[in-house]
Amino acid sequence: MASTRTPAIMILGTGSNVGKSLLVAGLCRLFADRGMRVRPFKPQNMSNNAAATSGGEIGRAQALQARAARIPAHVDMNPVLLKPESEAGSQIILQGRVAGHLSSGDFVRRGDFLPRVLESFERLAGQADLVLVEGAGSPAETNLRARDIANLGFARAAGVPAVLVGDIDRGGVIASLVGTHAVLDEADRAMIRAFAVNRFRGTVSLFAEGVETIRSATGWPCLGVVPWFADASRLPAEDGLDLRSAPARPGAGLKIAVPVLPGIANFDDLDPLKLEPAVELVLLRPGQPLPGDTGLVILPGSKTTLRDLAALREQGWDVDILAHRRRGGHVLGLCGGYQMLGRVVRDPHGLEGPPGEAPGLGLLDVETELDRAKTVRETDFVHAPSRSAGRAYEIHLGRTEGADRSRAPFAVGGHGEGAASPDGRVIGSYLHGVFASDAVRSAFLASVAGTGVSGTLTYEDSVEATLDALAAHLERHLDVGALLALARDRPAPG
Repeated sequence: MASTRTPAIMILGTGSNVGKSLLVAGLCRLFADRGMRVRPFKPQNMSNNAAATSGGEIGRAQALQARAARIPAHVDMNPVLLKPESEAGSQIILQGRVAGHLSSGDFVRRGDFLPRVLESFERLAGQADLVLVEGAGSPAETNLRARDIANLGFARAAGVPAVLVGDIDRGGVIASLVGTHAVLDEADRAMIRAFAVNRFRGTVSLFAEGVETIRSATGWPCLGVVPWFADASRLPAEDGLDLRSAPARPGAGLKIAVPVLPGIANFDDLDPLKLEPAVELVLLRPGQPLPGDTGLVILPGSKTTLRDLAALREQGWDVDILAHRRRGGHVLGLCGGYQMLGRVVRDPHGLEGPPGEAPGLGLLDVETELDRAKTVRETDFVHAPSRSAGRAYEIHLGRTEGADRSRAPFAVGGHGEGAASPDGRVIGSYLHGVFASDAVRSAFLASVAGTGVSGTLTYEDSVEATLDALAAHLERHLDVGALLALARDRPAPG
């Protein structure tokens, strides 16, 4: 019998990075524009790309989905966020706040989070006409099923039907969808009510036989075959798998090089620069040297500053950056990258790994000590050189002090934020998101590359236009009416 509870539907994937986050964002915009109160929800996320809300941290993807739904982000939208600190464990963010650490094999403890997950879900559902739930990874990982809170474990506990999405671009989509059906037990299989195929290139009608094969083998109806959405790269990336260099721009006035370190975090700082026509953004992978024509090096945020500082040296990028500086190049450090630019980084309490300290690159006269108090906030700021204003956020551990703080590149609440070298060619800041401000980005690019290079992108307008286009794309290619009908027909929980 159909439930009278708030309609909800879960978007599951046959694997990671099949486009679940993007589909949920597009559906949030689509239904919000129909006048519905839509809330995105992801029970458990694993990402170092976090967003700050008034109540704490959530995954960056859920912040984008909230924006798509035209509402402020809230910690209930992602009650469990696991932030990897090494291959062996993660920091736990529970309903926005740090709640300890989780080893990679501690799946028993992970199940203990389910009551808080359901609590957040019910709060959201009480404010909504529709809740769009995003799964994590794949429900076919049956070895993790006993304590699962991210996929069908949540769906059954909350009584939320699901749609399974496969990515045809990576190949094997028929086997992925049919195989998932095959390995699930009967009760889990019953929670999946339909399937969809994502990222199709070419003529959709050519896959009609494939759709029929999946339908015959699973008994699930098909909600649609969604063609490749080329503008997906214009939206903030969810995790490191999505990090890509910008297309080569031989005529660009400024080449920016970014070393990609193991603990890279909050790399949404790069999104506006990647889209800026005046910029060629190059992401350096292990084994790649710093290009000789680099004008600016950016050291982005890090979840594990000391480990990433060691990795920087192991790759020889420290030597490249110091040579770049001697040639008159510019260097920008953001958050953990800012800490690396100083004389020393200390972690006496072992907050990001084993206790210890290491010398920084020595490009700024500052020192950092990590402490237990974590700063998580959204804030207004002013770019000191240009007096341009914007909105940014902070997520970091540690205090950074030293002489170069007297030349703060930004101001927050009337106080200086960050540090700069005497010649202004090396700067650091704890602020994330400053380049989303067109005026700040344009002024900064001009200060680095000269007056001939300035920003021409209207970034926030670009994100909004892309979300609108994504919603229209999904409306054309998905059976949205059938999706909504499934959301309204919720089974009993448990």
